[in-house]
Amino acid sequence: MAAAVHKLLHPHRSRDQAREEEHERQNSAMDRARVEEKHTLAQWGEKKAPLEPGQIDKDPDQKMVGHSSHVLRKKDFELIKTLGTGTFARVWLVRLNDAQKGDENQVFALKILRKADVIRLKQVEHVRNERNVLAAVAGHPFITTMVASFQDHDSLYMLLDYCPGGEVFSYLRRARRFNEPTSQFYAAEIVLILEFLHEREGVAYRDLKPENILIDAEGHLKLVDFGFAKKVENRETYTLCGTPEYLAPEVIRNTGHGTAVDWWAFGILVYEFLVGQPPFWDQNPMKIYEQIVEGRLRFPSAMSSEARDLISGLCTVDTSKRLGNISGGASTVKSHAWFKDIDWDALYHRKIQGPIVPHLRGPADTRNFDEYEPESIHREGYTKEMQEKYEDSFKDF
Repeated sequence: MAAAVHKLLHPHRSRDQAREEEHERQNSAMDRARVEEKHTLAQWGEKKAPLEPGQIDKDPDQKMVGHSSHVLRKKDFELIKTLGTGTFARVWLVRLNDAQKGDENQVFALKILRKADVIRLKQVEHVRNERNVLAAVAGHPFITTMVASFQDHDSLYMLLDYCPGGEVFSYLRRARRFNEPTSQFYAAEIVLILEFLHEREGVAYRDLKPENILIDAEGHLKLVDFGFAKKVENRETYTLCGTPEYLAPEVIRNTGHGTAVDWWAFGILVYEFLVGQPPFWDQNPMKIYEQIVEGRLRFPSAMSSEARDLISGLCTVDTSKRLGNISGGASTVKSHAWFKDIDWDALYHRKIQGPIVPHLRGPADTRNFDEYEPESIHREGYTKEMQEKYEDSFKDF
């Protein structure tokens, strides 16, 4: 009787209590899921085994890597050091906070993009492309693995594997040029990347250059920075993007371009590996563009005839005759005489050690990365108006 009277006098007390209990249940389920996910991340970080092409093609939500996480938070990671900065992003070396026993040494790169900056700099579409392409290709042996993505009110996050070797660009500048076997090895890994992006995903990368290629702990390449990557399939696109020395003639002429731009840039890259500088260069970018559109290559006499033939085939102004873009696609590049000593299957499965293995003190060694200024505290906030207009664009995170 007393309980019934109490219920009549305090009807919402039990409702509030039930709501509170439900809230606690949800929180505790989320905490358990978060602990589980962090342990899974650490296990992946230990193995980092590449997936077979057929496994990579799976829906990202069905893979161990590349998924959108609804439980991870920034506070799950200890920010150790800035590895790089851009106009609207900062990449940190991080380790798991409150890791389970045995998981403490797993480190990752965490790319943090502030929503307000992404919107202000009109990068919403590029950021979405980057996240979705990285999700689709997660697990490839030579592409930076996006382990997971997540977001909070102000920022977007991409958790990536950490490549402690730093940029290929730095090694190339120190060595002046790479010898032929080193150039062939790294060029072959890039061929496997382009073959996968173009023929399985219909994606044009559009920013191939030494600064966007990192070296991992075992001396293999990892292609990073997919901000210009775009799923084009068989269509043409018209955005002017890339780095002057690496732009294909059709991008400069704005006649529409597709995946063929990557084979042109690959030819420029092979030339730069072997010679130490790209074939078309001038202090004035307009002069560079004139040289590119003319397409006249000059080779040093020491370069092998096979290398000259490969680069000439790739840096062909007519896209219908460009190696890699002609009938047969990437297989026409793989079967070129310059690559005759490459075992493509062993290379894909990382059975051959890379020619440049970085000297490291441990998994969190950052000696191959520059020092950066701390982040500015005066930053634009993510306003209610921005949220109403753009939040739906970030739902994939």
